[in-house]
Amino acid sequence: MSGTKLRKSESASKIGKFCTDLPRTPLCSHLPTPLERAPRLSADLGGPEIWFKRDDLTGLALGGNKIRNMEFIFGELLGRGCDSVITTAGVQSNMCRATAAAAGKLGLKCVLLLRGTGEEERQGNLLLDDLLGADVRFLSTKDPYDPRTPGWLEDIQTELKEDGHSPYILHLTGETSSLAACAYVDAAEEIVAQIDDLKISPDHLFVTAGSGVTIAGLVLGFKNLGRDLNVVGIMCSNSTRDFLSDRITIYANGAAERLGLSTQVNQGDFQLHDAYVGPGYSRCYPEVVDTIKLVAAKEGILLDPVYTGKCMVGLKDRIARGELGDSGEIVFLHTGGAPCIFADAGTISS
Repeated sequence: MSGTKLRKSESASKIGKFCTDLPRTPLCSHLPTPLERAPRLSADLGGPEIWFKRDDLTGLALGGNKIRNMEFIFGELLGRGCDSVITTAGVQSNMCRATAAAAGKLGLKCVLLLRGTGEEERQGNLLLDDLLGADVRFLSTKDPYDPRTPGWLEDIQTELKEDGHSPYILHLTGETSSLAACAYVDAAEEIVAQIDDLKISPDHLFVTAGSGVTIAGLVLGFKNLGRDLNVVGIMCSNSTRDFLSDRITIYANGAAERLGLSTQVNQGDFQLHDAYVGPGYSRCYPEVVDTIKLVAAKEGILLDPVYTGKCMVGLKDRIARGELGDSGEIVFLHTGGAPCIFADAGTISS
């Protein structure tokens, strides 16, 4: 039996009322993304009914949550008259792939500074970065918060200016974070419209917590709407829980300032769990592989080994512990990340 899906709704006209004053460039070809019931997986896990919010289906270049971010980031970029973009992240970054795709679609130059040696296999997102026409360079650091990073970005900015370009620095763990979070304030409104149309009342929304930008926008959005939806972040990075909690509140309140909202987010407005990171960021482990295979076999939905696979391990464990009850509904935000499956194919297939 196929799951119930919602692609468009009579509430769609309500979506985005908080973000209408921000410049936005259409990049997501499929909004609102489906909210899809997962009956076979739910029956297998024996807890509340699971609904997938399919942000893996946003469209551009294999989709994912970062495409939503790019609509607002590139809206600001183009509004400033920039013709190029510089950003930085890990070698298998979904954000860098999304940046390269958006830049290519809009005819802009894209420079990616990736944390790595340059000797990594051209697979997954790294392969796609090349296919999308990005100028890929490498940094000798593994730390996303390396204090040298702003200087490296500024060096490339200077280089591009000397070549006659007008570059924009996209620093997702820096100044760009609050703008990116606005995309998920907008998405929170979309989710609320869908759950109201479907007449379901989920108590929890599970989402992977990497940089914290996505969860920041969701928490702000739901709180500003007065919706009592417990946002649960399953950590996948090497950050401490206290550090990431601080970043989430900073990003959320920065987004509120951008949007002119009086709502403020504090650390009591969301949950973070760090028990499912495993050996570390971007390092898979057997339970993640088993979970990816389970969801694929039960629902035909592909999770990845870096983000959504670990998030589902967390959801499964919370259900098994009886912490979520055995009735009602849960929303699982699928943030995409399919290219990471291929980058880690050896581990998954072994």
